[in-house]
Amino acid sequence: MAADTLALLIDGDNASPKIISGLLAEIANYGTASVRRIYGDWTKPNLGGWKECLLEHSIQPVQQFAYTTGKNATDGAMIIDAMDLLYTGRFTGFCIVSSDSDFARLASRIREQGVTVYGFGERKTPRPFITACDKFIYVDVLSFGAEATQSAIPVDGRAPAEPKKIVAVAKPEIDKPSASQGVAAGGKLDRAALDMLRKAVEASGDEDGRANLARVGAHLAKQSPDFDARNYGFARLSDLADASGILEVERSGEQNKIVTVRLKR
Repeated sequence: MAADTLALLIDGDNASPKIISGLLAEIANYGTASVRRIYGDWTKPNLGGWKECLLEHSIQPVQQFAYTTGKNATDGAMIIDAMDLLYTGRFTGFCIVSSDSDFARLASRIREQGVTVYGFGERKTPRPFITACDKFIYVDVLSFGAEATQSAIPVDGRAPAEPKKIVAVAKPEIDKPSASQGVAAGGKLDRAALDMLRKAVEASGDEDGRANLARVGAHLAKQSPDFDARNYGFARLSDLADASGILEVERSGEQNKIVTVRLKR
């Protein structure tokens, strides 16, 4: 089966070059980024950190002068290019790297065309942009990328690649919902996360209540595009399911790769 063809568009004004290795490793789980572009005013010193890694990772810099103070011309150039690429019909997905809410409408428009949108940004990213994406990944979890290939269950439900290294958490603490967009740090599962997990299993289960974990992951992505096991200190969704305390987890098939879950009675 041919890999999905992706377009990677980076808002240089709202992204750090430190994420690039983890970012490209994460994108490789979803397809091949045949177009890689980063936008910004390269005459300014704040983009100096990006210049060292552009050639190494074959990323094309796009120059956009700031015509007036207080207006972000970079966003406009990036949106125009995205629409041009969309109308070629060559791409099955777009990867938009920014923490700017200005790209919410762009993400919505791309999705209307039946093309998958993967968003990448910081925790401060406004909810409108997050919910406009099919899948949203916080860039701080991409620090795993330099040491291991770790990913959440993709939007289409395909199993992720086997990681080289797993960050293990023995058992999560159950805490009240976090004020930071429903994300709990330090290996904690908040009640909001457990509630989403419970609903996803119920919606994906058969008559006996058993559900394939890949389908549960796909349903979670539909509920909340930024739901990611790594946000809670787990390398994979199966690790989160094991430690949740509300699920019975069964493994079968070759090397126990088929994982099914159901709610504890």
